[in-house]
Amino acid sequence: MVCALVTGGSRGIGRAICLKMAGQGYYVIINYKGNAAAAEETLAAVRAAGGDGELLPFDVGNEQEVQSVLGAWLENNKEKQVAVLVNNAGIREDNLLFWMNSEQWHKVLDISLNGFFYVTKQVLNSMLLKRYGRIINIVSLSGIKGMPGQTNYSAAKAGVIGATKALAQEVAKRGVTVNAVAPGFIKTDMTAELNEKELAAQVPMNRFGTAEEVAEAVGFFASKAAGYITGEVLSVNGGLYT
Repeated sequence: MVCALVTGGSRGIGRAICLKMAGQGYYVIINYKGNAAAAEETLAAVRAAGGDGELLPFDVGNEQEVQSVLGAWLENNKEKQVAVLVNNAGIREDNLLFWMNSEQWHKVLDISLNGFFYVTKQVLNSMLLKRYGRIINIVSLSGIKGMPGQTNYSAAKAGVIGATKALAQEVAKRGVTVNAVAPGFIKTDMTAELNEKELAAQVPMNRFGTAEEVAEAVGFFASKAAGYITGEVLSVNGGLYT
């Protein structure tokens, strides 16, 4: 059984990606940390769309938890091959650096940057042995351009962009591609508190994007058609920053 593992798959962009992966025929492993009800809704939506999958709760920023939960799942499900990994889990703890505390710094880096390392490390070996894999990292406009009030988030996402480019070169010979998708302003729970009208005016397309539009880009990178594309960062930002 060919699987797609989506971290942070319970809501927003993660949910849209889970549905896209299901639509492409993958058995979807939906990771989440705390919101079990939302994760169940995502799984129900995947099944309603004619796909299938399961929930796998663990904190991507906790190395021991990733090893014990994901590691055990991989060990106990040898018939299920994780062909696609989407590192989507991430949080924002916005603050000006002057006022930012250590917890706000470490929490954001633990989930986005360290989480990329812990989860990818678990599934990479199997991809290399099978000589096929698609790793797609959800980064951000913030990691390309830098955004005030997001020094932690910008650092984490810029780190993942660098890791994407480096890992892509390490594993290309084995048929594994590593790419990133960088959303700009996307209409989700994470951006609900932002002033959409004011910020949309800065976007050449004059609107926020949708989670589904991000998922389309992920779907392309996950496809066999994208086999000669690796180490790339694709912006989905309505022309806000190019």
